[in-house]
Amino acid sequence: MTTMSLRLPESLHQRARELAKEEGVSINQLIATALAEKISALDTVSYLKERASRGSREAFLAALAEVPSGTPGPGDELPDSLTKDSTRR
Repeated sequence: MTTMSLRLPESLHQRARELAKEEGVSINQLIATALAEKISALDTVSYLKERASRGSREAFLAALAEVPSGTPGPGDELPDSLTKDSTRR
């Protein structure tokens, strides 16, 4: 474990104190968790960009063409706001 000195604006420190209290954790744990979440999100974006760079539209369309046409299963339906009929207004 490493110790780090951190300078924060007072407003951010105050909000961190409030959130830590609400969550029942220390400020240290709150900040460590927030930092871990941010790093994970950035790593995920990098990973997805790298994977996307290896793909091609043609390969995507070929894979999509192999999917049988049909009605989505329960819970897989698009919301009305995203269906073709609702966007024609």
